[in-house]
Amino acid sequence: MTENIEVVVIGGGYAGVMAANRLTQRDDVTVTLINSRRTFVERIRLHQMVGGSHDAVVDYREVLGEGVRLVVGTVTRIDAAGRSVTLASGGEVGYDYLIYAVGSGSADPRVPGAAEFAYPIAGLEEARRLRPVLDAAPATAAVTVVGAGPSGIETAAELAEAGRAVTLLCGGVLGPYLHPRGRRSVARRLAKLGVTVLDGPDTKVTAVTRDAVQLSGGRKLPSKVTIWTAGFGVPDLAARSGLSTDAEGRLLTDETLTSVDDVRIVAAGDSAAPSDLPLRMSCQAAVPLGARAADTVLSRITGEQPSTLNQVFAGQCISLGRRAGIFQFAHRYDAALWFHIDGRPGARLKEFVCRGVVKHLAGEARKPGSYSLHRVSGGANRRQLLQAKRDEAPATAERAA
Repeated sequence: MTENIEVVVIGGGYAGVMAANRLTQRDDVTVTLINSRRTFVERIRLHQMVGGSHDAVVDYREVLGEGVRLVVGTVTRIDAAGRSVTLASGGEVGYDYLIYAVGSGSADPRVPGAAEFAYPIAGLEEARRLRPVLDAAPATAAVTVVGAGPSGIETAAELAEAGRAVTLLCGGVLGPYLHPRGRRSVARRLAKLGVTVLDGPDTKVTAVTRDAVQLSGGRKLPSKVTIWTAGFGVPDLAARSGLSTDAEGRLLTDETLTSVDDVRIVAAGDSAAPSDLPLRMSCQAAVPLGARAADTVLSRITGEQPSTLNQVFAGQCISLGRRAGIFQFAHRYDAALWFHIDGRPGARLKEFVCRGVVKHLAGEARKPGSYSLHRVSGGANRRQLLQAKRDEAPATAERAA
């Protein structure tokens, strides 16, 4: 009689759900997904929740395979030696293999007053906390969005389209990922919506108070509601559990996404640092990484050598309110190209992507093993980065000696 194999997936986001669904293609594998809430969160729609145009949640029955056991709880520790995880409730769940897909959240702003007076929106509960604050504020109240990455741009546009007086503080350049042509397109759309964009080195926030923000250039701006979208951080579960992490707390793995400490622990999504060269935090990376992590576990079960990471990127899509957006095309190794699609076609593309991500997860739930985009080649760029890192290691060691 074949022995049953227990696989635990920590984290029910894009990477975790993809991994859990994919693992169910074997009848002798029991999959347990541990997540802190009962619903799947569409993080790429949280700006819409803030703006009131979407609730950003999906019932797990729509995206999670029937063969996956969902445990609602929070993991407080991983016992690698004992192959078990401890829950905040006090219970334990054992495993033969573990997939670490805890995702990311708001980074500690480390700016005086930001934790007390600014509102992060990287998570569902944070976005829900902000909604009544905005509803209570007068329509003419000054709203400040800190951070000009996709989350900041999308939130500023969403609120401005709803009639809010919004200032977007870049702390540097608007849309750092974007090609200059794409950046100009985004700037024009934000201007049309009435968003005041402040960019450049003097726009870094140095302090936040209840009704204002202080900038590095000495300027003080009134702000009834300050929204913080600058930067993401990862949970410290791996570090607390004695596992090797990178400087940001992501689990260190090899190119098969296997922990450098334990072959039975595999990472996926924003919380993974393969070869200490993590990919851009995004659902675009998380879903294929989830599939790759599952394939690694399945290969180890059958005694085969897992395939190595082969990630490809298409670009970056940003919504600019409900009637416009931009799809910034990129080289497959994740560097922006000059070409982009904006305006209404850009908005339709962004919506197509948002719906497509959920469809990918649901499709894998119905037919485990059907997803294949993680096998598309990302080109030679990553191999070159890895070689450069290997070449640098002896030189660094020699200098240290």
